[in-house]
Amino acid sequence: MADRQAPKRTAWSWRSRAFRGLVYQLVAVAVICAGVWYLAHNTLANMQARGIQSGFGFLTQAAGFDIGETLIPYQALDPYWKAFLVGILNTLRVAIVGIVLATLLGTALGVGRFSHNAIVRGLCYGYVEFFRNVPVLLQLLMWYLVLTDVLPPIQEALSLGGVFFLSNYGLAFPVPVWGLGQELAAVGALIGCVIAWTYRRWATRQFELTGHARSLVAAPIVIVIATAVLGWIAGGAPTAWDLPKLDGFLMSGGATATPEFIAVLLGLVLYTSAFIAEVVRAGISSVSHGQVEAAGSLGLTRGQAMRLVILPQALRVIIPPMTSQYLNLTKNSSLAVAIGYPDVVSIANTAINQTGRAVECIAIIMAVYLTTSLSTSAFMNWYNRRAAIKER
Repeated sequence: MADRQAPKRTAWSWRSRAFRGLVYQLVAVAVICAGVWYLAHNTLANMQARGIQSGFGFLTQAAGFDIGETLIPYQALDPYWKAFLVGILNTLRVAIVGIVLATLLGTALGVGRFSHNAIVRGLCYGYVEFFRNVPVLLQLLMWYLVLTDVLPPIQEALSLGGVFFLSNYGLAFPVPVWGLGQELAAVGALIGCVIAWTYRRWATRQFELTGHARSLVAAPIVIVIATAVLGWIAGGAPTAWDLPKLDGFLMSGGATATPEFIAVLLGLVLYTSAFIAEVVRAGISSVSHGQVEAAGSLGLTRGQAMRLVILPQALRVIIPPMTSQYLNLTKNSSLAVAIGYPDVVSIANTAINQTGRAVECIAIIMAVYLTTSLSTSAFMNWYNRRAAIKER
């Protein structure tokens, strides 16, 4: 029996490459930390010498300004930290909704580039070339001007069935009166998502073992809807809705999407989806044509081949650049300040003008975008490892 080799030990000697590398890294980290400390100390000393206040103590003071669009209750007398929280939530709302919509639209456009219909291919190509070559800031301004100058005033709002109203005031739409039924419906939808995820895993394994394809899109959607409906029925099946009503120069009831939010969302989604479409197209093109022929020889339709054979292999090429587009969409949301959308940058600018704490407010902005970007990257890296093709 061969002797087992002893594990290598790190030689704590300058002749060891690993030891020298560790020392260099420690020195580099120490130099960076010393540089950051020197810059911070020098900045604070200069600010104190000029009588400029510093520190984050202002966050507990009353903000003294209103915010036109909030997801949580907010008043002018609330502290600055709550105003920043409102801005962060507004930024996340645009980023999350924008990522979902841009992914759906971009994927559809990317797949449409391979359509047998010349009109569909041409429309997808024209869309991509137009929207990705127009700067996103111009698109935000364009949509904002359309929503505020082209649409009629609120007194002459366009109505759809008397429940939807579109004007330069925004889009007013009905919302359900929240109660036990809605809470149980939300719980049921969450349970349905777990069941649908389990079903998809089972259906995928069965397809790999037997070759019998089962629904991986329609069936999970039906499961989620069914569990949500069951929860709604268990909660008494409430049907009360809060409907918007035109009251002179104001819109009461329901919920409203402001022109600023709609303009930001449209601009970011249309711009980013054009890049995502090219990412999807490139990923699909990277899959060998032999895979398409093999899927056809197994009797799979073109749609089944795209969903079950081509896209799973294309994901390894699609996910990394798709992550970059998600990060770009989140960071481009900072341009919303140009049209008055109250995101975290807009709130920080107002706070700087009132308190003079420019360094602190900019640090908050940096921390917000750094946190959201790192979180997005971590999630997409995890998904990339799961979607990677594993050889047997």
